[in-house]
Amino acid sequence: MKLDLDDAELFLRVAELGSLSAAARERDLPVSQVSRALARLESRCGARLMHRTTHSLSLTDEGDTFAAHARRLIDTRDELAGAFSRHRGGPSGWVRVSVSPVLAETVIAPSLPALYQRHPQLQVEVMADDRMSDMARDGVDIAIRTGAHQSEQLVALPLAEFGRRLCAAPAYLAQWGMPQHPDELGQHRLITHSANPALNRWPYAAGRGFARGAVLLARGHTRSDNSAITMALALQGVGIARLNDLLSREHLARGALVPVLDDWFDRSRVPIYAVMLPERHRLPKLRACIDHWRAWLTGHEQAAT
Repeated sequence: MKLDLDDAELFLRVAELGSLSAAARERDLPVSQVSRALARLESRCGARLMHRTTHSLSLTDEGDTFAAHARRLIDTRDELAGAFSRHRGGPSGWVRVSVSPVLAETVIAPSLPALYQRHPQLQVEVMADDRMSDMARDGVDIAIRTGAHQSEQLVALPLAEFGRRLCAAPAYLAQWGMPQHPDELGQHRLITHSANPALNRWPYAAGRGFARGAVLLARGHTRSDNSAITMALALQGVGIARLNDLLSREHLARGALVPVLDDWFDRSRVPIYAVMLPERHRLPKLRACIDHWRAWLTGHEQAAT
């Protein structure tokens, strides 16, 4: 069978996205070109690979079989290219990164110039969203996530660790006063997260008279589904928010934010992971990005302590 791997890769993206037009937009191609690529594959396989209607798309049994083999072929191609990358000037190609908007702004964006200087043949697509992505469906190479890693189906490599603390703008504290005890937070305006309720469980510090593992269930006067907006709301004096040190440290250093009840709430370290599909985590282009971001984050972590 004469098989064009570019057609096979395009087939996988159509299957993952569930739409010819979505794959066409992603690749900046006309839909007719995507349709012709699928027709070529079906002709060479001698079987229909997809059921296509005006409103839906699904794989046939033969399509499922082809997709499984095509993914292995694409991964083998990428691994082979990576094995010879040092002879071609280093890792190359596109890396699709899923990351929260606030980490995209504070970590990925400022770190990219140095990454491109070190690996000029790399290209990065930033997919900024607070919600967890389906890595296979969305074609994500690396998802950068904070907190405990719980999936056994994914490979998670640690990048760094950071704490969290309560913060507020001086303008807010001038109007509402600085709380002296957590009990007073019931009379304050808190900023909470609507998309990730776990971020609204603010753990108390040990040894302050609270039971081990006790948390404050923060009730938001203002809520957002986006950590970047939560940061912006705190900076504008809307209320008190619990923020990652990595994101708040520069604002704290210049006085735009002020720590609140530091001695009363837990400052334990929060891990940051690079999460990947098992079959892709050894690709040189992904490891180059991960090694770079680990070094970049470690340097900023040391600067913050």
